[in-house]
Amino acid sequence: MVFGLPVCWLRTPFSNYLSKMIYEPAEDSFLIEKSVKQFAEGKSALDMGTGSGILAEVALATGAKSVLAVDVNQEAVNNVKQKGINTRHSDLFSNISEKFDLIIFNPPYLPKTKDEDAESEKITTGGTHGYEIIKKFLIQARAHLNPNGKILILFSSLTGRERVDKILQENNYKFKCLETNKLFFEELYVYETSID
Repeated sequence: MVFGLPVCWLRTPFSNYLSKMIYEPAEDSFLIEKSVKQFAEGKSALDMGTGSGILAEVALATGAKSVLAVDVNQEAVNNVKQKGINTRHSDLFSNISEKFDLIIFNPPYLPKTKDEDAESEKITTGGTHGYEIIKKFLIQARAHLNPNGKILILFSSLTGRERVDKILQENNYKFKCLETNKLFFEELYVYETSID
C-alpha cells in the first residue's frame, strides 16, 4: 500500500513469473470510470498511462469507436495487449502522433516521499510536488485533441487543486470538476478539460 492505494504484482496468464509493478485499480480508477462511461461512446479514445487497462476496457465496453492504451511501463503494455486492446509503449506522447476525441489520464499524482521505494514511486508519484507529470501531459496533450475533443483527468488534493487549476489556466484550457470523492487522507477530483 502506498498512501493507502493498493499496488499489486500482476501475474499474466502466459507466464509463471511476477511482472513489474502495474497499478491496480482503486478508488481513483473507479471514480474516473464513471466519466469514461459518460463520454466514450462513439469517440476515438486514448487511455494514457493505462496501467491495468481498466479504463481502456470501460471505453471499449461503452462503445468507443477506437481505443489506444499507452503506458511508459512495457509490462503494463504487454498485460493490456493480452486483453486484445490496441496498445503502445510511450512516455506520455513521445510515441503518439494521432489525435483523439477523448484522452483519459489517471496519472501518478502523489508528491514524492522519502519512504516510498523506487518501483512503486514510478506508478504513484507525479514528481516532487505531485503535479509535474500532469503539467507535462497538459502541455503536450493539446496537440493530440481533435476539434471539440475532451480530456478526462484525475488528481488528488495531495497534488494541489489550486496548482492544477493554475496549470490549466496557464495553458488556456477550459475545465470543470465532474466528480469528487473524499477519502480520509485526501480528496480525489475528476476534471473535464478542453481547448475549445
